[in-house]
Amino acid sequence: MKKEITLSEAQAQVDQWIKTVGVRYFNELTNMTILMEEVGELARLMARTYGEQSFKESDKDRELGDEMADVLWVLICLANQTGVDLTEALAKNFEKKNIRDINRHRDNEKLR
Repeated sequence: MKKEITLSEAQAQVDQWIKTVGVRYFNELTNMTILMEEVGELARLMARTYGEQSFKESDKDRELGDEMADVLWVLICLANQTGVDLTEALAKNFEKKNIRDINRHRDNEKLR
């Protein structure tokens, strides 16, 4: 059985790994650029898995979950570096969406 991990635990574990194995965080601008690179790798795999592009030999051993985890890892690094509590931020985001978008998608004719 897999152990579940909270966002707070993930932030703490990434921070611990960076400070022990990774030596230090890359600066915020470098990590933002790395995040875009990782999102690009995920997009490439999505385009080949669900889109019309064919796989290249270099794409065949990649897994969606691993690419998503790479994106999440760098996002967590940025959150840690900038003092963002992702648990709190996500809770506020849900609240915002539940107020702002309460009927937006139900009333969207394009989604029917």
